[in-house]
Amino acid sequence: MAYFDNAATTYPKPDEVYAFMDSFYRMYGGSAGRGEYALANSARGLIDETRRLLQELLHCSAKQVIFTPTATIALNMIIQGVIRGGAKSVYISPFEHNAVTRVLYHFEQLGQITVTELAVSETLEYDLARIRYQFDAVHPDFVIVSHASNVIGLIAPVEDIFALAKKYDAVTLVDMAQTAGLVDLNVGFDTIDFAVFAGHKTLLGPTGLSGFLIAPSILLPPVLFGGTGYDSANQDMPDSLPEKYEMGTINTIGVAGLNAALKWIDRQTVEKLCQLEQLHRIRLLEILRDYDFVTTVGVVEGRKYVGIVSCLIDGISSDSAGSIFSSKGVAVRTGLQCAPRTHKRLGTFPAGTVRFSVGPFTDEKDYAELAAALDYIAENM
Repeated sequence: MAYFDNAATTYPKPDEVYAFMDSFYRMYGGSAGRGEYALANSARGLIDETRRLLQELLHCSAKQVIFTPTATIALNMIIQGVIRGGAKSVYISPFEHNAVTRVLYHFEQLGQITVTELAVSETLEYDLARIRYQFDAVHPDFVIVSHASNVIGLIAPVEDIFALAKKYDAVTLVDMAQTAGLVDLNVGFDTIDFAVFAGHKTLLGPTGLSGFLIAPSILLPPVLFGGTGYDSANQDMPDSLPEKYEMGTINTIGVAGLNAALKWIDRQTVEKLCQLEQLHRIRLLEILRDYDFVTTVGVVEGRKYVGIVSCLIDGISSDSAGSIFSSKGVAVRTGLQCAPRTHKRLGTFPAGTVRFSVGPFTDEKDYAELAAALDYIAENM
């Protein structure tokens, strides 16, 4: 199978991920924070090391790593907590995932917040001058930006946007689901309050483990509650980090996989992985542009992208195209990709697009199978 759905979950993983998950869980499968015996201590040591590896990767030793089962849960915890803390004026990019927009819609319908899209030109350039005007007109309390769109891969200038937002003392959140471990960003900057990561995407770990980074000085009300293995007599959540936001048993096997993936990324380097992804994206575009019935969406010269390309196929709906590709052994994502606002912006709502996304292990065999599938479509249109 030719796998072009890496934006959903990267596949395959580095071999080290599979090997370490298996060996660690067989030998050290205890529950961290729930005892002082060897199995529990080894699990705690693994978790602590993995937090440190994430801090090093994202250049943020002063920020605390909070683990969650999914990036969606991490986003919910942050967004709901910030709104509970009093945020009313929320700004988002036009390229946010439903993990952000559905949460905001809920509170918008309750009349608790207003949501405004940041100004982006027709040529997909973030208009910083207009954004400054927007912030002047209605001061931001909370600014949320997806570092890279999961539909077209467009990278946002989060450093510049958040520098503007901080002039108004806004809380800032960057969603790095499509970029952590791939696009270098200094999360340690004071202008970044929260950064969310998805362990199973560009971090090349398993599903079931994601999280966020938070500065210890930020007061984020908890929205989830439960046991932490710490200060159990107290019915309030502990004030200490990470316990304040990590309730229940952490997915230790997921931590093991992420730990191995982070070490693999460190050996490869983020810079080289990003360069490789750009080469893969160029190769993907070359193949797609060989077929006049394929129209790429949201590809603008001069903009920065990760390895995600969406397209339309003349005379074939995205869902039908997905079935055809699947029958020829090519895995793609079709439809709205959980980002309807993005498609409304791009003019591809409600049918959506066919999305291709590459990863570090995409190879010429994958491209050959993709070309064969496109040849089949050309011959049978």
